[in-house]
Amino acid sequence: MSAWDVPIPVEIAELTPEWFGGVLPWAVRRVEVLEAHSGTTGRARVALDCGGEGPSTLFVKLAPFDERQRAFVRAAGLGIAEARFYETVGEELELRVPRVWHIGTDGEGRYVMVLEDLVASGCTFPRPRDPDVADHARSTIDGLAALHAPYWESDRFGRDLAWVPERAGFGSDSGKDAAAIDGAGRFARRALDVFGDDMPPAFAAVGSLYADHTAGVLDLWDEGERTLIHGDPHMGNLFLDGSVVGFLDWAMTSRSPGMRDVAYFCCNSLPREVRREAEGELLDRYLASLAARGVTMSRALAEEQYRLFSVFSWVSSVSTAAVGNRWQPAPRALAAMERTTQAIDDLDAAGLLAERLGVVP
Repeated sequence: MSAWDVPIPVEIAELTPEWFGGVLPWAVRRVEVLEAHSGTTGRARVALDCGGEGPSTLFVKLAPFDERQRAFVRAAGLGIAEARFYETVGEELELRVPRVWHIGTDGEGRYVMVLEDLVASGCTFPRPRDPDVADHARSTIDGLAALHAPYWESDRFGRDLAWVPERAGFGSDSGKDAAAIDGAGRFARRALDVFGDDMPPAFAAVGSLYADHTAGVLDLWDEGERTLIHGDPHMGNLFLDGSVVGFLDWAMTSRSPGMRDVAYFCCNSLPREVRREAEGELLDRYLASLAARGVTMSRALAEEQYRLFSVFSWVSSVSTAAVGNRWQPAPRALAAMERTTQAIDDLDAAGLLAERLGVVP
């Protein structure tokens, strides 16, 4: 039986020596689940006894343990997207990603990924308050440029990358789901009710514009040249291999403007004082790295896209905070919401939205 014929596990209990023996090139004598948890996907770190062959620990991603969350991930295609990312482009990237030992998917939305245990590999995980966070930011921007440039307006999106979804937005004239647009607006209004009284005025200003003109804002996010992006590059989805930043959790990978990743990272993950001091340098660094790979983008366009996508970062963090511990630990989500609110305030995102939407303040 080949690795592709082995059933896809749904429960942690199905991660048996027999299952691992069917997908790995070694006889597996024993398996011990060291830790397991579930959020937007299920995760397990396991120890293996392979008679001295292969790694002693591995990391497994599979469907969430909660049935409601499983249905959400299946409908959104998140786990399948990450598996396809590793299958299609994982080995050709110029950036550090986890090593893949096995990928399994089926036509019913089930998936499993057996990946490198980054802790065992000596990798560490950056945090916004690290004293060298500015250096982490530079390495992250270098990685994003290395990801974006090779796929900038690539014709592969019509061939082997045709599976990559467009997530930049779905505007009023795009023929997309009007109910989804309405739902996004209602979600913003709920966030205003829950958090608005405790946040600065920029929170309500941007939130109201987004809630009242959701389709128009999504149209703005649809502008710009497309490339392959990570889609969710907050600091919790990064790791450090020495001084080099690596990227994990590719479930939100999409065909979108590259600046979405840049603004998302800077506004979501950098403390206000670091972002204020470094964001001009980081934008210049990104543009220079693109240019070195044959992709040109004007500074003026980069700045406008950065400001527009600061709102995307804000919407994402507010959405995560609004569901409590369901997607991320609540304290981490609230801290990200505060950082993105500071960013939209500093960047006058509400003013730019009003101008671009033709809304009279």
